[in-house]
Amino acid sequence: MKTPNPEHIKKLSSLINISPYPSLLSMKLTDIGTGYARIELDIEKKHTQLRGVVHGGVFATLIDTVAFWAAYYEIEDPDAWMASVDLKLNYLAPAVSGKLIATGQRIKMGRKLCYADAKVTNAEGKLLAHGSSTLMVLHETKMSGKSLQLPPKFIESK
Repeated sequence: MKTPNPEHIKKLSSLINISPYPSLLSMKLTDIGTGYARIELDIEKKHTQLRGVVHGGVFATLIDTVAFWAAYYEIEDPDAWMASVDLKLNYLAPAVSGKLIATGQRIKMGRKLCYADAKVTNAEGKLLAHGSSTLMVLHETKMSGKSLQLPPKFIESK
């Protein structure tokens, strides 16, 4: 297993946190490494539905996103990317205020598919949602759009 480059992590995290969709929801990647990731979100009015509770789509987005980033450093091919092919989640409790904390863990990594587990809790640790994601690893895929201009993804382990 290769070691993630700390400079890559720093630059990637800053780019993720200012990219359009995470910015829209005000979610922040706060930790990432080999097989895990953490995203935090302070609940605002824009996250709620008509009755004032957090919309289920916010939980789904957090689970989908944190599962993706939990698997990211498991892919040694620097040109590969991933796409969600299946997302399952269970809503376990509502949230109306405070902080949402999403944590993801890679469960199984294959050449073509990856399976990751994720949960969303409040700041007190109460489990609000649980989910899993199957991601397809896209090797040799040229992504359209701008280049991210990142440092090397991995450093050589000693």
